[in-house]
Amino acid sequence: MNYIVDETKNGERIDKFLVGVLENVSRTDVQKLIAAGEVKVGSVVATKNFRVETAMVVSVNSVPQKEASTLEPEDIPLDIVYEDDDIVVLNKPRNLVVHPGNGVQSGTLAAGLLHHFKNNLSTVNGPLRPGIVHRLDKDTPGLMVVAKNDAAHRHLAHQLETRTLHRTYNALVWGHPRDLEGVIDAPIDRNPKNRLKMAVVKGGKESRTHFTAKEFFSFATLLELQLESGRTHQIRVHNRYVGHPVVGDPLYDGRDGCLNRVPPLMRDIAEKVLEIAPAQLLQAVKIELIHPRTNKLMKFKVPLEKPFEKVLKLLRKECPCEAPAYGEDDSFREFDADIRFDYAEENFEDHYDDLVVSPDEAAPVKVRKTRAERMAAKKERRAKRKEIEALKIRKKAEKEAIKQGRLPEEAVIPGYEPTIDPNLL
Repeated sequence: MNYIVDETKNGERIDKFLVGVLENVSRTDVQKLIAAGEVKVGSVVATKNFRVETAMVVSVNSVPQKEASTLEPEDIPLDIVYEDDDIVVLNKPRNLVVHPGNGVQSGTLAAGLLHHFKNNLSTVNGPLRPGIVHRLDKDTPGLMVVAKNDAAHRHLAHQLETRTLHRTYNALVWGHPRDLEGVIDAPIDRNPKNRLKMAVVKGGKESRTHFTAKEFFSFATLLELQLESGRTHQIRVHNRYVGHPVVGDPLYDGRDGCLNRVPPLMRDIAEKVLEIAPAQLLQAVKIELIHPRTNKLMKFKVPLEKPFEKVLKLLRKECPCEAPAYGEDDSFREFDADIRFDYAEENFEDHYDDLVVSPDEAAPVKVRKTRAERMAAKKERRAKRKEIEALKIRKKAEKEAIKQGRLPEEAVIPGYEPTIDPNLL
């Protein structure tokens, strides 16, 4: 099949162009076609980063056929926050898988959606993921948006791609981050040592997580986080990577292994926290999106789930804490190298060696200089620069003197004129 590029599509990536002209084909399907060499521009096989131009002819040798649905509807209760003809916003509970996969074939959110909404769900992501635009981990509760038709799905997917659909999470992490707010920027891919886990890996997919510290406790911090990219387990992997695993996380070292980092007087409370936490204390609490039909900004928010709120109530009562100054709390900053950097040392050796700092090499707390000290340092730097410039001029004059057949000492440099020895007077 051949498709001609019109002016409105000029400059688009070829995968995005094909998603717009092919029916019932997802961007993932198109990328698989490109990788298999099934897409050509003229007689040349297209690459994934190729951008089309007006009047180009794009040929697709074969279009993937949608597999028959093996998903059976199941009467699973849904906590629906908002619903209209185009979208559904729901609060996914903990311990619910979003769609079939990894050995899970039943008891999924997708089966529950199929039961409640029948055929009124988008088909863009195939029969096993009806209406699913994005996902949450099995043990991560919170807000999700579901598309009821393909047009709404593509509109929401575009918002995810252009980062106009915002998801806000709350997470309780071990220890105290160095900064009150910041960005964790580290690429994520499959863990080369364990394919069931993700990790920060050199050459992985670009991933950024924005965080803000909202509340402090003696051995933990409540964070508010937003994803700039949406990788699998991103928040959990990034927080574990910087030395602050999500409390209760069974997959990324957020449980008993962190108890030895807690001060002895607080260890009983930390153990109680892990008893209350069924898994990672992470929840999608807010979502902001532009409605696919009305183009109006919509915001939704849900309260924290009961175990999360119970843990916070316990911590507020037993071990509240003011925002710590950097250098005062090092209980988690000295996170064991085998736990924190086992992937970074192996995969980031060319770019991230400076991240691995032993406790003995840690920089001291920076003390701000007085104005007089800063002025004195500035004068000293100026004098040093003048000295370097004078030395350059002297060396240049010496080279010129040698070219002219004179000895270097015979050359007179401005600022270095010979003086009369007082002993000769």
